[in-house]
Amino acid sequence: MFTSRRRIAAITAAAGLLLTPAVQSTVSAAEAPVPSGPVMTQGNQSEQGKAVYAVPNTDNHSRTDIIRSGALILSVHSGTATVEATPQQAERLRRAGFELRDKRNVADMLPRVGKNGFASGFPPQDRDYHTYTETVAELDKAAAEHADLARKSSVGSSAEGRDIPVLKISDNVTEDENEPEVLFTCNQHAREHLTTEMCLHIVQRYTDGYSTDPAIAEMVDTREIWVVPMVNPDGSVYDVAGFGYRGWRRNRESTPTDLNRNWGYQWGCCGGSSGDPNASTYRGPAPFSAPETSAIRDFTDSRVIGGEQQIEAHIDFHTFSELVLWPYGYTENNTAPGMTQQQYDRFARIGRAMAASNGYTPQQSSDLYVTDGSINDWMWAEHGILSFTFEMYPGSGGIEGFYPPDEVIDRETARNDEAVSILLREAGA
Repeated sequence: MFTSRRRIAAITAAAGLLLTPAVQSTVSAAEAPVPSGPVMTQGNQSEQGKAVYAVPNTDNHSRTDIIRSGALILSVHSGTATVEATPQQAERLRRAGFELRDKRNVADMLPRVGKNGFASGFPPQDRDYHTYTETVAELDKAAAEHADLARKSSVGSSAEGRDIPVLKISDNVTEDENEPEVLFTCNQHAREHLTTEMCLHIVQRYTDGYSTDPAIAEMVDTREIWVVPMVNPDGSVYDVAGFGYRGWRRNRESTPTDLNRNWGYQWGCCGGSSGDPNASTYRGPAPFSAPETSAIRDFTDSRVIGGEQQIEAHIDFHTFSELVLWPYGYTENNTAPGMTQQQYDRFARIGRAMAASNGYTPQQSSDLYVTDGSINDWMWAEHGILSFTFEMYPGSGGIEGFYPPDEVIDRETARNDEAVSILLREAGA
């Protein structure tokens, strides 16, 4: 379904790159508003001044302390955390006794292009990634080519007024059948562009494959699949418009919010997010203050029919570190209010099965570090949805890990085919 746009230019400018139906009306790509420019207010500065450090000998407790400083952990390998921090955050960590090694300035690590820049879209060497406009076009195309299977609608609008589209895939797509539903969300964090490709791959696989693959046909005939490829369209657009990638994570409110710390369950409870508007994990002034999280919340709430939540399972795709994570993130305990041992064991069983299929590492979210106000915790605690996070390729790295070359798209999205199938089968089991 997707038109290949293999690179036609040598990677010269990116030498530092890692090589290895809630609301039924939609806004077309052409109608999407184009911001005149960022509003430079508190928390809305560029990534200038941030650096990446190696912090050795960490465990989940000390990594939570790193998060409490306002710094961001990018990946963990053999106990060494790769940490993104402002000078102030780095100083806090040093005062707390952390050793910070191998400083690299974020501005020096981000791939750049020539002096003319690229007004919108990805740089030529990464042209197979989909922009917001191209993503909307792919959903329109899927709905047009598979009108009996796919229907596009909207969950709401972003801070800058862009539509957040959702595609439903089912055999009787215009009907609300009594079938288990599964939700896939991607690109909560702006710079995690590979995740949008993951959602588009799911769309392609379960529409184009319906007539040729009996296993896919069975899932489409007996499930209702919802796909949101770009939860944070403003941030994604901002990250790729300029003279190089910006390393942008949050949304584009005047004081930007980390969307995956803005969910209402245990919001701001436990040191797993920041109240500092300049921190990468700023949770916002209130739960669901971000229009993007409130849009997904309202859509999820709308799937409660006859008092029962129809969505049974969910994956929120992120990059990177090659992990399968499950709730709770806000506590290090396996069991907590709303999570019995039997329920935890089911999460672990499914998570390990999915990880065995794609080679990721399975673990409870808080085994990495504590997070509060996350989508997984809210989906499970509020709706009983089996909600997982996938941290995709690569397995480790610094800022460059958010910008893998487009040659890996097909391989790394197909890598999750069986994991997605496992979750679809589990829904309704």
